[in-house]
Amino acid sequence: MRWHWMLGLMCFGCASLTRDLHDEGMEQGEAPTAETVYLVPLDEALLTMRHIFEEQRYDVFTREGHHELYTSAHEPGMNRPGNRTFERYFVKGAQVGPRQSIIRVFRLRYREQDTNIEQKPKWLNERVQEEEKYLARKTFERFTFEGVPDMEGFTMVRGIRDLKLEGRLLSKLEMVPSLELVGGKTSAPVRSVTVDGWDEDAQRGDVRCGEPLQGVEPLLVAGQSLLVADPLGTRELPEAATRMLCDATEKKLSVALALSLPSEDQPALDEYLASAGTNSDLERLLVVSSFWRRVYQDGRSSGALLRLIEQARRLRARGNAVTVLAFDSNTASGNAREEEMAKNLIAYRKANPDVWLLALAGDVHVRTKPVSWNKDFEPLGSRLTKAVPSSPVKALEVGFTRGSQFSCRFNVWEQVECNVYALSPSADVRQEPGTPRKVALFSAPSDKGFHGRIYVGALNASPPVIQRAVASAPRPAVPQEEGAPPAPTP
Repeated sequence: MRWHWMLGLMCFGCASLTRDLHDEGMEQGEAPTAETVYLVPLDEALLTMRHIFEEQRYDVFTREGHHELYTSAHEPGMNRPGNRTFERYFVKGAQVGPRQSIIRVFRLRYREQDTNIEQKPKWLNERVQEEEKYLARKTFERFTFEGVPDMEGFTMVRGIRDLKLEGRLLSKLEMVPSLELVGGKTSAPVRSVTVDGWDEDAQRGDVRCGEPLQGVEPLLVAGQSLLVADPLGTRELPEAATRMLCDATEKKLSVALALSLPSEDQPALDEYLASAGTNSDLERLLVVSSFWRRVYQDGRSSGALLRLIEQARRLRARGNAVTVLAFDSNTASGNAREEEMAKNLIAYRKANPDVWLLALAGDVHVRTKPVSWNKDFEPLGSRLTKAVPSSPVKALEVGFTRGSQFSCRFNVWEQVECNVYALSPSADVRQEPGTPRKVALFSAPSDKGFHGRIYVGALNASPPVIQRAVASAPRPAVPQEEGAPPAPTP
């Protein structure tokens, strides 16, 4: 362990180059009541934590044979010779599963004064011993620090759990925008497909409207365009959308459900809506459209989204005026994609001014104001608002609690990976405990152009819809072919 100490000590003379990750003192703070399990492999979580330290100019070392990291030491503040204090960070990782990991970050403090006195007076010995017992009781009761690197002439006197740094790791791993992969390769043709749980659901034929959604009543007006920021790849947003469709049809409104599907799939959607919804009808929809069979599947082709389309079909079969509109592009990206999506919605809105329109798309797309980071980028929500001023447009962001989603992201190695990930809300959209599923309208549009927030609770991932028909438990049917993924877009 001496080797680690020597590497850390090399930076003592250049402490000004290393930024202290905190301004406050060594306060323990509230201990976590439950560990955060990240839905990423342990090596990816540790490498992300390493990058956080390296961004602040720390040297980072690995303890061989262990899932542990140490940083170089820094000197907080100005200390006198013979009475110096140094700090370093210690990271301990644990693998829970192949894609489940726990990362604990500790802040360690070393003090020089206790070892600088060769012959301590009895009263000082007793005082130091009492303090060390107190600190051990207070901060070491749940964790051991075996193998922590020594520092010659210094004694490690305290170690605390650094929850703020763990929060920074959480934001790096779980507050990440989803990638929407436009175009790309499709898988080999699928001759027989099943959707997990679909058979027993389809045989009843009842519309599953779900639990009531409070506060949506003011938005159920003929000619209203309601844009909802869908985090993609979850069950909760399609379920809330189903509830809104049911409420709108109960008010005898003509309804259009606009989805971020390629516009070229409109004939296949129309055919399915007019069908009886049998397994063969479902199979035809999924096989005819290449969108559902892409090799790199993002959250737009989830099982929950297909169930939403099925509920729209059932509402239509009961005599309600319901249509499903595919308004996305299959090739464009960036601003060109926003223009094409807006063009499709604007054309439909102008041709159907009295229809109640519900559109689900990513957060950036549905904003009714320009974005701050690119003056040339204009979201489809902003374009729609300008193009059809006579039609009221409202945009809702999503409030939720930590959960999971199926999405595509860049991993720590800058490779596109599509899988189930944990998703944590930012502070402004975090749903407080006890808040019911509801729509809360703002008194004025937000800076991002949202008119309110829809609270949906904890998110649950909804994987891609296509499954192979096998005797065992269903598993994804789309083969993982080699080749680069299509270009991600906002």
